[in-house]
Formats: sequence, structure tokens, C-alpha cells
Amino acid sequence: MRLKIPMPLSFILGQQKKLQKKILKAIPSLPLVAPARPVRPRKPRAVRARLQEVTGFGTNPGHLRMLEYVPPKAGKGAPLVVVLHGCLQSADDFDKGSGWSSLARDGGFVLLYPEQRKSNNPNLCFNWFRPSAVARDRGELMSVRQMIDNACARHHVDKKRIYVQGLSAGGAMASALLATYPELFAAGQIVAGLPFGAARDAMSALSVMNSGVNRSAREWGDLVRAVTPEVKKKPVISIWHGTADRVVSVANARATLAQWLDVYGLDEADGKAVTIKGQEAWVWHDAAGKPLIEFCLIDGLGHGLPIMSKRSATAKAGMPYMLEGAISAPTHMNRTILAGR
Repeated sequence: MRLKIPMPLSFILGQQKKLQKKILKAIPSLPLVAPARPVRPRKPRAVRARLQEVTGFGTNPGHLRMLEYVPPKAGKGAPLVVVLHGCLQSADDFDKGSGWSSLARDGGFVLLYPEQRKSNNPNLCFNWFRPSAVARDRGELMSVRQMIDNACARHHVDKKRIYVQGLSAGGAMASALLATYPELFAAGQIVAGLPFGAARDAMSALSVMNSGVNRSAREWGDLVRAVTPEVKKKPVISIWHGTADRVVSVANARATLAQWLDVYGLDEADGKAVTIKGQEAWVWHDAAGKPLIEFCLIDGLGHGLPIMSKRSATAKAGMPYMLEGAISAPTHMNRTILAGR
């Protein structure tokens, strides 16, 4: 019987090392260590839009959207600024181009953006020329009124400090709000807009935009008195327009001035010349010396919202009707009208 003699441990270990070397030579591409798990790239964090939509603010007969921005500094008794965009614009684009939310963040006031829907108007214009859309407590005008009431209640807004700015079709809608609900506003800025009652349908709207309407100051004033027989509270009216506007004739700015001069019982000859960032303007005061009407025709400006040159990068990013220069309508409104100066 043959006995099995166990192999020495050193011999076994030596054979294992030789085998390992042969395997590595035969398959040199094999890694010596296990590969690390691939790192999945993180998805970029979505940037939250500054404007937030609010639903359920009322019956909304005009079928508009409500968006708002409430900065951290907006405490109880904060002002409210209503901003109405122009045609071919959204609330978000208008806000980015105008810089209103930055002003609201620094100033601590609440910002409200009514927004048009394509189902109402394919060009996203507010329907300022439809009597049913701008009648008291009806249509789009009533929707905006409901938004204001909703924002005031939820954010404890100072109802004596509600302001409105509108551009183009939004400017015409601002005219309608100021004419129909003057008691609601402390002031309003109408930029490249039209007087209240300038048109009654889409065809007449185009004609008015191109060349204005030949009416007397009394006739323009009567259109406001027809919806508000007595204007007890007189909001400050700020009218801005470019002399090179080829979309809305500058004749509409002059008609808007005539309308409010007549409503307030002021004489055009009593206006005082002032300068805004090197641009000539005119101001009319009441008997106590309080500014009531501001009229600024900007030399060479086309159709759009005048903004400061420092916002040029934003303005050139494809946002329509944001016109850079040395003067800014939102900044002026914030620093003077909202500040009560």
C-alpha cells in the first residue's frame, strides 16, 4: 500500500502564484480591482419661476390667469402693483424684461400680473376694444378686479396704495380700470396705450391705433363720466409714449391726456415742465399742489416699454417691446409715484 505524502504549504503557495501570473499574461486587459460604479450625473435643479399662479380667485368672467410675486419683505400693509402686459407677451416675459419683481423684492410690495389666454385672443392682447370686456363688473375688467380683491385679502395689502401699469393693449386696459374703478387706485401709468372708450370693436381698434380719433376733450371726458359719474378719489395718471411709435399713434397719448384733464377739470396751459432723466415731461397739480397728471413723450422711442440700458442683455434675449435707453418707466414709477413724491 502506497502512502500519500502531503505537499508542503510553501510549494502550494508557489504554484498558486505561478498560476496567477499565467492568467494575467493570458488576459492582460482584465483589471486587478473591481471597476467603480459609474456616477450618474445629477439633473440640474429646476429654477423656480418667480411668478406663481393663483387659482380660484373668483368667478373670473374674463377667463384670465392670475400670477403674483410676494417678496419676503412684503408685510402687512404692503402696497400692491398691478402690471398688464402687451400683445405677444406673457406675464413672465414681461416681468423678466421690465424688472418689476426685482423692484418689488427691494421695495417690499406685492406684484400682481393678470395674463391673457390665447383662447381669448390669439395675439395675447387684452380685449380693451370690446365693450363687454371692459364694462363695470363684467368680462376681463371684472376678472382683474377680483384678482385685486383676492390679493388684498390674502396679503393684507394697504388698499390706499394700489397702483397699475399697462403697456399697449395692457395700457388701454389700465385706462379702462382707472376710468371704471378710480376709487380703487392711488395711481396708474399708461405706456403706449389708448384712452378709455377709443374703440368698440376690432376694426375700429386698428383705425384708432393707426391714427387716433378726432374727439374734443369734453367728449373724451364724457366717456369716463358715463361709467363713473363722479370721481371722488382722483388717482395720479402718468402717460408715457414714444414719438416714433409706429404701432399705437402718439395721437392716442394726447387724447388720453385730454380725457383726464377734462375729468379732473384742469387746463392744459397750467401744466409745468419737468425733467425726467434728461427727458422733458409735463405735470399738472391740484389746488393743494399734489401732482395729478404726468405726461412724458420720449423722443425717438418706438413702441414698447422704456427700460434702462443695464437691462439690455435681458431686453435682447427675444422679449418683444422692451426698449432700452436712459429712462425706465417702471423705475420712475417706483421711485416717484409709489414713494409718494
